[in-house]
Amino acid sequence: MTDTSSRPRAVVLLSGGLDSATVLAVALRDGFDVAALSVRYGQRHVAELDAAARIAQRMGVSRHEIVDLDLRAFGGSALTADIPVPKDRADDAIGSGIPVTYVPARNTVFLALALAFAESLGAADIFIGVNALDYSGYPDCRPAFIEAFERLANLATKAGVDGTSRFAIHAPLLHLSKAGIIALGLSLGVDYGDTCSCYDPLVTGEACGHCDACLLRLRGFEAAGVRDPIAYAASSR
Repeated sequence: MTDTSSRPRAVVLLSGGLDSATVLAVALRDGFDVAALSVRYGQRHVAELDAAARIAQRMGVSRHEIVDLDLRAFGGSALTADIPVPKDRADDAIGSGIPVTYVPARNTVFLALALAFAESLGAADIFIGVNALDYSGYPDCRPAFIEAFERLANLATKAGVDGTSRFAIHAPLLHLSKAGIIALGLSLGVDYGDTCSCYDPLVTGEACGHCDACLLRLRGFEAAGVRDPIAYAASSR
């Protein structure tokens, strides 16, 4: 068993997708003793939590918590309400505007949970897999949001006020292309066959191959010159 007593602790937000698995690998590479946090928020693609559990176990995190927080009470997103998930959108459409798969304030909520978890552990570092290049137009994936939340973290916590911790929000994928993220993850030994990115997977587990998340993922693997190891619905091939 690896001795974690002398390593700094960090919390990694682990959705079970490609990006969060890569961020977990980065945190481990950088020498952190990682506690992973996943959220069951009423998402239609709840299979991602099974993926998160597989990834956490395979990559040897010291602790993995799955928090229940049902955002279906608010709705307002194709991921938490009875709203169709957009399919087969063109690249320019994916990159413009805020899509209906945006979950109101999701990353703000997730980072707040991660901050509470980190403070309880005495950890000062939080990792999140947001990306400002190959993303679906979400406002909470921008550098300004990450910077603002870091300021908030140091204003809104006992550790920040007492000066016992200076919280840092790490977003190491922020300026990478999807192909660049995949190349980084592969260099760190990430098994992308464990991950789940699809917004609307089949009941049998295959990715749909048509939602924005699938299209961005497939385009990234193609650009990286690597085959995507997960299974897709026959209609997507």
